[in-house]
Amino acid sequence: MLVPRFKRRFSRGVLVVGAAFMVTMAACSTAPQITVDERPNRPTTVFEPSYDPQTDPAKLAVPLKSLPGYQTGTPGTDGWTSIPMTGSDGDVSWRMWNRENQVREKHAADQTVAFGAPQTYTKVPGVLTFRGNNFRDAPAYGTADVNEKKLSIVWTQEIGEAHGDASYWPGAGWTGQPLLVNWPEQTRKAMGFAPEFADKDLTEVIYPVFEGKVHRLDLDTGKQTKDPIDVGCGFKGTGSIDPRGYPLLYSGQGLNDMDNNKDTEDCPFRYRIFDLIQNKEVSGWTGQDDPARPRKGWGAFDSSALVNAATDTLIEPAENGLVYKAKLNAKFDPAAKTVSVNPLLTKLEYKTPVSVDRTVNGKLREAHGVESSAAAYRNLMYATDNDGNLICWDATTMRIVWARDIGDDSDASIVIEDTPAGPFLYQGNTLDKRGETGGPMETNLRKINALTGDIVWEKNVPTVASYPNNGGLLATPALGQGETADLVIFNVSKTAAPFCIFGKCLGDFSGDLVALDRKTGKLAWSRHLDRYSWSSPVIFQGKDGHSYGVFGDAGGLLHLFDPNTGQDYSTLSLGKNIEASPAIYNNMLVVASYDKKIFGVRIS
Repeated sequence: MLVPRFKRRFSRGVLVVGAAFMVTMAACSTAPQITVDERPNRPTTVFEPSYDPQTDPAKLAVPLKSLPGYQTGTPGTDGWTSIPMTGSDGDVSWRMWNRENQVREKHAADQTVAFGAPQTYTKVPGVLTFRGNNFRDAPAYGTADVNEKKLSIVWTQEIGEAHGDASYWPGAGWTGQPLLVNWPEQTRKAMGFAPEFADKDLTEVIYPVFEGKVHRLDLDTGKQTKDPIDVGCGFKGTGSIDPRGYPLLYSGQGLNDMDNNKDTEDCPFRYRIFDLIQNKEVSGWTGQDDPARPRKGWGAFDSSALVNAATDTLIEPAENGLVYKAKLNAKFDPAAKTVSVNPLLTKLEYKTPVSVDRTVNGKLREAHGVESSAAAYRNLMYATDNDGNLICWDATTMRIVWARDIGDDSDASIVIEDTPAGPFLYQGNTLDKRGETGGPMETNLRKINALTGDIVWEKNVPTVASYPNNGGLLATPALGQGETADLVIFNVSKTAAPFCIFGKCLGDFSGDLVALDRKTGKLAWSRHLDRYSWSSPVIFQGKDGHSYGVFGDAGGLLHLFDPNTGQDYSTLSLGKNIEASPAIYNNMLVVASYDKKIFGVRIS
């Protein structure tokens, strides 16, 4: 988004008038409005990628010259190299910054960086990054024993709030997914827990939140496993645990003002690395004052990093317009109970014809920057940005492979599907720039060829302009599993506005949950939501062999639903807006809401 300081504020009661006075009454019905269509591609078998992460990374990597339409690049001045955009006129240009913050036309890679199949991202049980792995398709770990089809609160943990950037930030917000990690025994023993947890097969909840603390809780009971890490600077996005089971937390700062004092900036933007043995920050880097940053006025880190265990490499896009690659030099000695890092950075800077700042209502709105979390297929990485670019780059050389204009700001993370026909991306955008310029008032949901950037299909959903809190796809798509492996489910926000007159509004913005056939993009079913949602839906498997789904909405309801139909089995109130995305470990779900609580919820 182009105005991060206002973006996350809940917009209840705001009068919204579009170019054609797009104001409609939000649906008020006791039963969901569901439209059902055909599902001709119901799965009979499910394809499972099988390439091994222990394979030599050079053998895992896709040779760039083998890609259809590969371009070598045309050198320019000041280290820039250019190739034609995919699907539109103009070029995408990029350059690399080395570890001495000097521009270099090429990055001298330490070694080939390539990710394995998504199920091999980590051997540690749990959800260790946003949506679990490098495909961003696993926000749930294990299977749930579902009998009653109900949700119940097992425990809560009170958390705080932040007042900063001329806004109010209670509890946890977008994307705000907790991390759930069942520590290897040697890591748990090194951590220095109290005996209650040191001798337990502990699954720990690790949760950076708005108030500037990292909470550490026992998944079963909600008890504190250690004191919160009090950073004092707020988190909006989702952190990452080292997939090797090292006691390291990587988490970028999302707020730079915690007290609404515009004369002082108490929290300059920083990417932070935490030693979970000592329970403190031990390393990191600035997003605020990086000399390479193309975006000068904002340096947050909302993206959830991926760590390539085989090469000790972390990759993290940032809102300052750079993509950071860190050789971590991480070392963990369980016997000595020590862990350390010494990150060495290289950075990718890029620009396209749509990478431009603009003036809105007399104020400069800086462009550039990535809020989505990067996804990875082998050595090819993908992210969308505030300008409306979808970029593919090589994790080894940090050069752009292809880029395409996707029409508008896109914050929801890309999800990757691997098939016998090759890898594909699922993504969608918001209604940001088009809402200001009178462009098409719609959200574009797409399937894209991951090797070429070509669009396979597109589904357009009418959306309401509501700047500064955008409508459209803020929730990351969910790929169906098992019996729903033919579906991709999109949670589109603000598809209709409340009826407002003289400053009074009835209801709230509504949304649509849309299930599309993965092969064709045709509608399988859609469900109109009385309250919109930025929370990413989670599909999980039951021990009965059926698929189940969960999502939260802006009214504070957590929905347990059937992903075959969109129909709710049951709901549970968590008090206020559930903007954060849940994570699931077997039968336990964890998420925080604007009610300033972390909730441990049992699925039964």
